[in-house]
Amino acid sequence: MARPHAVVVPYPGSGNINPALQLAKLLHGHGIYITFVNTEHNHRRIVAILKRKKNSLLSKLFRYDNESLLTNGHLDTTIIDWIPGMPPISLGDISSFVRTTDADEFGLRFNEDEANNCTMAGALVLNTFDGLEADVLAALRAEYPRIFTVGPLGNLLLNAAADDVAGLSLWKQDTECLAWLDAQEMGAVVYVNFGSLTVLTPQQLAEFAWGLAATGRPFLWVIRENLVVPGDGGGDALLPTGFAAATEGRRCVATWCPQDRVLRHRAVGCFVTHSGWNSTCEGVAAGVPMVCWPVFADQYTNCKYACEAWGVGVRLDAEVRREQVAGAEEMRRAAARWKAQAEAAARRGGSSYENLQSMVEVINSFSSKA
Repeated sequence: MARPHAVVVPYPGSGNINPALQLAKLLHGHGIYITFVNTEHNHRRIVAILKRKKNSLLSKLFRYDNESLLTNGHLDTTIIDWIPGMPPISLGDISSFVRTTDADEFGLRFNEDEANNCTMAGALVLNTFDGLEADVLAALRAEYPRIFTVGPLGNLLLNAAADDVAGLSLWKQDTECLAWLDAQEMGAVVYVNFGSLTVLTPQQLAEFAWGLAATGRPFLWVIRENLVVPGDGGGDALLPTGFAAATEGRRCVATWCPQDRVLRHRAVGCFVTHSGWNSTCEGVAAGVPMVCWPVFADQYTNCKYACEAWGVGVRLDAEVRREQVAGAEEMRRAAARWKAQAEAAARRGGSSYENLQSMVEVINSFSSKA
């Protein structure tokens, strides 16, 4: 029998590439030959570091013809209660890609095309687990014949004793922060990371900085070189005057870090996040309460679920204020329950573990017919 071969083609963004790499590694561990398709630009970055349905969600969602509707409270007062498997949700908590006054806007058209393309797929592979989104998954399974929920991917990799794939990140990682965490008390550290795309103004950075200072806690803050516009370098150089002195001895600033390992570290007790799906999944899997500051795309929906459906997060205002950063409480019990469910899903006999096995069997069956 010919060796089964899978081609993995992620959207060329860091948040999409990383879970695709994790899935590819899991499949490779089951004997499947992998071709991973990457862009020239992203490939060069990695090498440098190492060395359709017309009634789909999107086509029915509201589109704006008046810019004022984006700022006059309409996003909060318009409630959508007809999405299968989802509780009533405000328009402001739906992906920002559909909040546009331009009918030809690229993000809107791209997401609509991708949603329609899903109807032609033989199977959907989702980075989630059955217990986390039971109602949504039940609705999807009523429409799609075959769905494999194989998340959180990091848990499956841990159980498979796979090597860490963090080295394939598009950003150079600072692992010295792990040694700094080793010296901190259990659950004491606030970890702050806004992902690979979010951009802050100098004022927003200052509000987060002084909010962290006011907590009195030790903190690990990831500040990318291009986190603030205009970019004037990274790390401590971007922080407001007086902040370094105010936080001396309890501050660790990195340009990037192995997030999955950081979140699972015993010292981390709170995660300030942009609510990207990777970060949300990793936070849930690690059992770390989240302070959420969504900025665009699906982050608003992820934040809604983290704060209201799962009870593991609190949401900051769009115009962040230092008082909110300093005063947010942690939801430890709920976070611990979800962590236990994520671990159970990835163990032998769990839903994600069994779905991965089923997925491998399906891929193998194609090879046997060749």
